Amino acid sequence: MAAKIKDIAEKAGLSIATVSRVLNQDPNLSVTDQTREKVYAAAEALSYQKKTFKHSLKKIAFLYWMTEKEELEDIYFKSIRLGIEELTNTRSLNVTAYNPSDGLHSIDSATEGIIAIGRFKTSELDQLYAITPHIVFIDTTPDEDRFDSVKPNLKRIVEKIIDSFIEKEHTSIGFIGGTDLDLNTNVHIPDIRETTFREYMLARHMLDERLVYIGHHFSVDEGYSLMMKAIDELGDDLPTAFCVASDPLAIGCLQALNERGFSLPNRVSVFSINDIHVSQYVSPPLTTYHIHTSLLCETAIDLLLERLVDGRTLPKTVLIASEPVFRKSTI
Repeated sequence: MAAKIKDIAEKAGLSIATVSRVLNQDPNLSVTDQTREKVYAAAEALSYQKKTFKHSLKKIAFLYWMTEKEELEDIYFKSIRLGIEELTNTRSLNVTAYNPSDGLHSIDSATEGIIAIGRFKTSELDQLYAITPHIVFIDTTPDEDRFDSVKPNLKRIVEKIIDSFIEKEHTSIGFIGGTDLDLNTNVHIPDIRETTFREYMLARHMLDERLVYIGHHFSVDEGYSLMMKAIDELGDDLPTAFCVASDPLAIGCLQALNERGFSLPNRVSVFSINDIHVSQYVSPPLTTYHIHTSLLCETAIDLLLERLVDGRTLPKTVLIASEPVFRKSTI
């Protein structure tokens, strides 16, 4: 029986993902020469044939189910798209990209693995599963019993933002966010950042419903409108700190606060999520949690390789940690 990546990983005492990337000569992998030698020695001892690895990677579909408008509103998704495109090129994967205008019917029926970004109806998920069970979703977990997924740990990020504000002795903390859209019912539903904020604040007896403002989008315009509404409705009761669900929303919030003459961060502090490139150039520069989109992309491909190369069938949901970048929008 031909040796598999799993066999080499066990013999070398390394992870399947590391072994597959070493054998595929991934230029982005940083490991010691000693680790590489362990992989090559184990592969040689097991008479591993690299062509087995190459043949198993054919026909991968990359479903980028985002519209141009959605990408323009939140360039976080664009960074993921570019990350996947770069990695599939450097790893010499045979990938075909599809977008909503192509439709699911255009996906090659011989596709062996799928990497997907975006929202899908249950019926569409069933269509994809009929093509192949080897599917990895980035940023969402549509069905953790069937599919792999990798996403930032947004729940923990929101909790840590609140903790940071409490440590700075803020007692009035607001929230500005958007909603998810359930494509099955076409109804807007709460986003995990909003639900986490409510639950965490409620547990600390600090939740004030008047300070929670929710729109339908995560855009700059939406953030501007929501903050203007908060300023007009709350007056002197405007909170001293805002947890904002995304950088584009936060940039709109800063525009509104600056326009109305608020002292930032002395009167109002703003803490956001994403750390998109422009965040460091707005006024004031935005304090935000940096989401490692490159790690999201790498993990998605590693998860797919585990399925295609080693035959893993049990689905995984991977949460990626993030780190704060403190700038001048908070004290």
